[in-house]
Amino acid sequence: MMTPQIKIPATYIRGGTSKGVFFSRQDLPASCQVPGEARDQLFMRVIGSPDPYAAHIDGMGGATSSTSKCVIVSKSTQPDHDVDYLYGQVAIDKAFVDWSGNCGNLSTAAGAFALHAGLVDAARVPENGICVVRIWQANIKKTIIAHVPISNGQVQETGDFELDGVTFPAAEIVLEFMDPSDDGEDSSMFPTGNLVDELDVPEDVVAGGKLKATMISAGIPTVFVNAADIGYTGRELREAINGDAKALARLESLRIAGALRMGLIKTPEEAASRQHTPKIAFVAPAADYVASSGKTIQAGDIDLLVRAMSMGKLHHAMMGTASVAIATAAAIPGTLVNVAAGGGARESVCFGHPSGVLRVGAAATQVNGQWTVTKAIMSRSARILMEGWVRVPG
Repeated sequence: MMTPQIKIPATYIRGGTSKGVFFSRQDLPASCQVPGEARDQLFMRVIGSPDPYAAHIDGMGGATSSTSKCVIVSKSTQPDHDVDYLYGQVAIDKAFVDWSGNCGNLSTAAGAFALHAGLVDAARVPENGICVVRIWQANIKKTIIAHVPISNGQVQETGDFELDGVTFPAAEIVLEFMDPSDDGEDSSMFPTGNLVDELDVPEDVVAGGKLKATMISAGIPTVFVNAADIGYTGRELREAINGDAKALARLESLRIAGALRMGLIKTPEEAASRQHTPKIAFVAPAADYVASSGKTIQAGDIDLLVRAMSMGKLHHAMMGTASVAIATAAAIPGTLVNVAAGGGARESVCFGHPSGVLRVGAAATQVNGQWTVTKAIMSRSARILMEGWVRVPG
């Protein structure tokens, strides 16, 4: 006798330049309400992974790092927070779910979904105005504040806010990433203690095997290098890199070198099961370029160029968490990001990415010789695309 499909309440949401399948934790099968193999297997089957065809035809995924995501939201276990938000990055062609980091873009949707799902105390939701949703990001144990517009008691999704990388306008949601740096007792925002390091990398990455890098844990662990040092201009679009197997292999070996130096992994082999972190990003001074939409971006309208790798491919725009890292590094004089942006003290930066431009801000201060950042701010939007049940073979 064949096993029928099971159906699970789910909502398919675009958040920023990403899409994901959202679940309320209590709606998941009991075995999937807790971490473990059952939950991972469910999320892989929902998305359609692992898929050797890299197409996700038999699942909800979109065969890119931006569209192969699942989220669990629940009433918060933390005082003074509304919801807990747990994010799983589902690998496309391998059988694993990476829980090591956050998705900044879907953080926008987490606030909106919390309201749609009735997980925020009704007394805190205005009839019209802005609802402040206090999110506990459970992967990285940080607070995110989402300022979600409310119209007639419901989340306002339509509006005229435009986000490069998203085709249509929507309502603006402002996100505040509180204390985004990984600066607990045993860690530092700059894990090596330096604003710029000489990173040992394979000779095929750069002749001589030495590469300048800024390694930072803010938003998400990120390794920044100068585009010119690895043979790029910073104006590249996805096609220039994602179809080049040799380039992808070089960038992955750079990521592994950074992960080892940052102490995120102990052996190179571990990197295979930690694809989500760290991110590799390369920066360059502002220059004119044509974005993937065909729009010309003028050098005078941006402070610098940034391109970032996500799950082994050049991202079509910019990950929200990497945007936090960019904002933080740009605010600290002497980092490669700050130097590319023209140097000096700054509280915000406007950077060019493959799809266009994005402005992000961060408040950084130096205390006892150590840099800290109190919050990073950016605007995104979110919209429900479909809601109902997702079905998977039982």
